[in-house]
Amino acid sequence: MTTETSLAKEIQAGIIEEHNEAENSKFGFIVFLLSESVIFLSFFAGYIAYKTTVPDWLPPGVTGLETHDPAINTVILVSSSFVIYVAERYLHDQKLWGFRIFLLATMLMGSYFLYGQAVEWLGLPFGFASGVFGGTFYLLTGFHGLHVLTGVLLQTIMLGRSFIPNNYEKGFFGVEATSLFWHFVDVIWIILYILIYVWQ
Repeated sequence: MTTETSLAKEIQAGIIEEHNEAENSKFGFIVFLLSESVIFLSFFAGYIAYKTTVPDWLPPGVTGLETHDPAINTVILVSSSFVIYVAERYLHDQKLWGFRIFLLATMLMGSYFLYGQAVEWLGLPFGFASGVFGGTFYLLTGFHGLHVLTGVLLQTIMLGRSFIPNNYEKGFFGVEATSLFWHFVDVIWIILYILIYVWQ
């Protein structure tokens, strides 16, 4: 009887410890996203302050930015939030085939966005040193692009882990965190698109 009681206490203690670890991980990730939000908000505030005070905002010879291709890239990136959500739902239902397909689709959509951004950069008539606008444009879009790349790499890791037997039977925190990070990246881009491409 004593042995059974000890065993039950050990199991309960183990469950509590796992729960505390999961809660700590979630809290740490939320703090991370909040810190990232502060950085982006600082960039946004700086961009708005410069745009509303610098007399010659656009570089010489530049009348505005082309919006067609960036708009397509925006639709693709924002749509990928729904796709990764579907992937997460499949994983919760223990349907790895669906998780892999939709996560791979998310990765491809994110990669296409990066490709589109690279093509845009190569075709722009101004550079990083082209006044305040040039510097802030490349800083904001480049910093966000780095986050997109990070998201794609995280998704690649999550996809690879799905091929490890029983890897996702105990929990999905890595996938949930990656999905939340991706939603964050998409929301940030919507704000960036409005600031840079819509408000010209």
